[in-house]
Formats: sequence, structure tokens, C-alpha cells
Amino acid sequence: MKLGAFSISLSVKDIKASKQFYENLGFSQFAGDLDKNYLIMKNGNALVGLFQGMFENNILTFNPGWDENATKLATFDDVRDIQKQLKQKGVKLESEADETTSGPASFVVLDPDGNAILVDQHV
Repeated sequence: MKLGAFSISLSVKDIKASKQFYENLGFSQFAGDLDKNYLIMKNGNALVGLFQGMFENNILTFNPGWDENATKLATFDDVRDIQKQLKQKGVKLESEADETTSGPASFVVLDPDGNAILVDQHV
């Protein structure tokens, strides 16, 4: 099962302070919009999403079909195929991708400690 690019999505209180903090750690803005209260910060292969006022807790995020530069991969496991495999293993889904569609879709699962894992395909 290939989950694609990994990032952590942080729920932040002050996006400008968080941006400065991660810049001090060597990250730079890779994507996002400060005026819309979200940024994707990058340091080498590491990605940290900063989101103010969009969700309550931090989220582990995987992007099937993308590498860490948001470049489309030639081959990848579709989000719906990943979802089917997890369902066959008895994993409970919090939200599901519509398996009758193709292209962008997402689903969410919780790990045993309640941490949200978002599998979010953009291609």
C-alpha cells in the first residue's frame, strides 16, 4: 500500500508566529496562502502544514499520487483502492471516498489513540 507524500497538518493559534518559528527551523513556504490562514512549509523532504481555525486537532496527512514536491507520480495506489484494502482489514473509517468516482478524493481514519489520519488524493 503506497500512501504517497507524508506531512503533518498542525492546528495553530497564530499562523504568523508559527510561520516564523518554522522558518527559524529552516523551513520555507512551499504552498498555501497566509491570508487564507494556511501554509505548507518545507525543509528538504519534510512537510508541515500550518492551519489556523480550520480544524481542532493535528492530523497526519498522506497524499497518494504526489511526491513531497507535489509532483504527480507516474504510478500510485488510488485513494479508493487504499480505502478498500483498509475496509477489508476491518479498519473503521471516519469519512469515506466515493468509490464510484475517480480523481481527487479523501478519507479519514483514527489510529488507536484517536489521532486523525487523512488520506487526501489531489490527482
